[in-house]
Amino acid sequence: MTTSGTVDPSQNGSGSATERSVLSGDLLSEIDAFLAPSDARRAAAYPGDSGTRQPVHTVYVNADRATDDLVASWGRQAREILDLVAADATAAARTTGLAAVDGTVLDRVRAKLASQPIEDLRLDFEDGYGARPDAEEDADADRAAALLRDILRGPHAPLTAGIRFKCLEPALRRRGLRTLDRVVGGVIRSAPSEKAELPAGFVVTLPKVTDTDQVRAMVRVCAALEHGYGLAEGALRFEIQVETTQAILATDGTAAVAEMVQAAGARCIALVYGTFDYSAACGVSPAQQSLAHPVADHAKAVMQVAAAGTGVRLSDGSTNVLPIGTPEAVEAAVRLHSGLVTRSLERAYYQGWDMHPGHLVSRYLATFAFFRAGRAAAADRLRAYLAKQEGAVMDEPATAQALAGLLQRGVHCGAVTVDEIVAAGVDPTLLDALARKLPLPSAPAHDLITPSEGSAR
Repeated sequence: MTTSGTVDPSQNGSGSATERSVLSGDLLSEIDAFLAPSDARRAAAYPGDSGTRQPVHTVYVNADRATDDLVASWGRQAREILDLVAADATAAARTTGLAAVDGTVLDRVRAKLASQPIEDLRLDFEDGYGARPDAEEDADADRAAALLRDILRGPHAPLTAGIRFKCLEPALRRRGLRTLDRVVGGVIRSAPSEKAELPAGFVVTLPKVTDTDQVRAMVRVCAALEHGYGLAEGALRFEIQVETTQAILATDGTAAVAEMVQAAGARCIALVYGTFDYSAACGVSPAQQSLAHPVADHAKAVMQVAAAGTGVRLSDGSTNVLPIGTPEAVEAAVRLHSGLVTRSLERAYYQGWDMHPGHLVSRYLATFAFFRAGRAAAADRLRAYLAKQEGAVMDEPATAQALAGLLQRGVHCGAVTVDEIVAAGVDPTLLDALARKLPLPSAPAHDLITPSEGSAR
């Protein structure tokens, strides 16, 4: 590489020091060429978030217990529990312990539980399902395929749905892959189209990953299934469930989960924290196993850094405290889960597991309250940023990205309406561009904002 970039003053107009460039065009071209491979690697490894909607939760149901009215049944049971613990806004705020739960939050949660109670669904063939005779699991796999097809096309369809199959450890590997094969094939064969395709939103979960080679093997399995069933390349996507210590820290001291994300490439859509397996692996006693335990915070922080910028999303784990029993016990469970969901949201884990219809109550009350509580300040700061106004907080482009992301997530889940974003003085068409660091529309910034009318507060 050229080390001298000195330019003859005679080639730069008057030659004055203020007008002269020391770095020549040839040198800058050499720098571009030198860094081009690095630029390409980084762009491939860190494409950024897609901007598409992320589910706020995943519901796990044992595959043998899934019924054709599963979604409607969960919604109905959740509404019954909501009526029990949150008959009005005052009761809802008291039960959850969240002051931001008001009448609007309660009304929107009721509407959500009626229209789309489950945003993401997994029919589980792993821990909860256990070991069964092959013929029994085959039959359940075939039935799950038909159920998933119908659920994903139903009137209250989740955004995404699929299965969690058994892990790739030696003892379970072939059984797990046999179930995966049967479900994928069954979903395709039951599709109304003559063209081989999976329903939009179909995704699977790879559990108990202990080595990056298991992720590489999963990529090969996906490619083989696509080829064998005539699917488009890349049609099969999966989550990596992080519930072993080996997935966080490799034997050489590196963050194994970061290598796993890169090994999966575009097929991996999420990293999912497994609360109880991971806690047990760290020696945490059952009474102390929680989303809020320090070992959970450490694991999720490593996952968060590994996924940052890759487009892979994060999902927190679950609580095993169910809202059942006496009214007092139900209220206590709802309050506990509401606090855990809020804690996760504050730490930028925007998705988690739910294991009981009552968890939908605390999930949506806490989630809607979180986004509604933050929308007014976020809109004010974003509007000031776009107008280049000085205020009590000096925001930078990265913060503007986060502000836009908060508002966009609120809209995606139904906590905030587009009309409220407009009323707050922000053009909603800007949110995606700001949240993904894309070029803004060509109009001047002051033409893209309006004074806030305060109606979104």
